Amino acid sequence: MKILAVDSSAKACSAAIVDDGKILGAFFINTALTHSQTLVPMIDAVLKNTSTDMNDIDAFAVSAGPGSFTGVRIGVAAVKGMAMPLKKPCISVSTLEAMSYNIISLDCIAVCVMDARCGQVYNALFEIKNGVIKRLCDDRALSIEDLAEDLKQYSNKLVLVGDGAELCYNSYKEQFSNIFLASENSRYQNASGVAFAAADKERITAGELLPTYLRLPQAERELKKRMGKK
Repeated sequence: MKILAVDSSAKACSAAIVDDGKILGAFFINTALTHSQTLVPMIDAVLKNTSTDMNDIDAFAVSAGPGSFTGVRIGVAAVKGMAMPLKKPCISVSTLEAMSYNIISLDCIAVCVMDARCGQVYNALFEIKNGVIKRLCDDRALSIEDLAEDLKQYSNKLVLVGDGAELCYNSYKEQFSNIFLASENSRYQNASGVAFAAADKERITAGELLPTYLRLPQAERELKKRMGKK
């Protein structure tokens, strides 16, 4: 199964082709450039440099959320645009689940966290043992303090991964002796992890593929707040 996967859910952006668990090629950047500028050129480059024709791709995978509202939409739109004319299946992957594959070689609880701003994080927990990943909770949006309370039940090694990892580590390191920060080169969202997570997931049509948001966009939240005051 040859999967072309993309991730544009946060500041980092990446594209990868994975064939039956083997990474054929991957491009990753972590800059201030907008994903609308970088994602399509990376997809073109990974296809060209792996000598892969788009028709040879069996399925297209994307981190469909949670994450940046604009970034998630760009990734979903790119995958829909590739899959639809070819009538190829799409695979929707949780951004948080995909990140757990970054540290699959560690036996630990993967604490996958994305900075959701306003003192909140997007989070999910995954137990990793002998290279097998087991989800422990649904994707959720919660405060940094509430996540700390939830983590107190675990005596296992806790490894923070994601663009909110350093934020949480700085907040937690004084109260947890079993919490660690994933290394810089394995910390951020990556399309390779999206492809690995996609391997055993349901295939859907391009028309069925939609972003997954855990909360309303900021503009809608502010509008509701203003309307509530009237």
